Amino acid sequence: MSGDGLFAANLSGATFLAANLSGANLFKANLSDADLSGAKLNGAVLNGANLNKTKLHGVDLSNANLRKADLSGAKLGSTYIEVVP
Repeated sequence: MSGDGLFAANLSGATFLAANLSGANLFKANLSDADLSGAKLNGAVLNGANLNKTKLHGVDLSNANLRKADLSGAKLGSTYIEVVP
């Protein structure tokens, strides 16, 4: 799904187990209560996304843009987040 746009999509409660969402445009997407366990989100655009209570176990968020994303209540076990200056 590299580079594909899901701009402001309502994906609340969706399941994307081990999905390849590398480089996806999820700007302001609603992913609350979604299950993204094992997904690849490296380089994804998640600015302003709602990740409230989202399952992010084992997710690769390297180089993802999480500015102003709501991660309250998100489950981040074994999640890989690379901080880029």
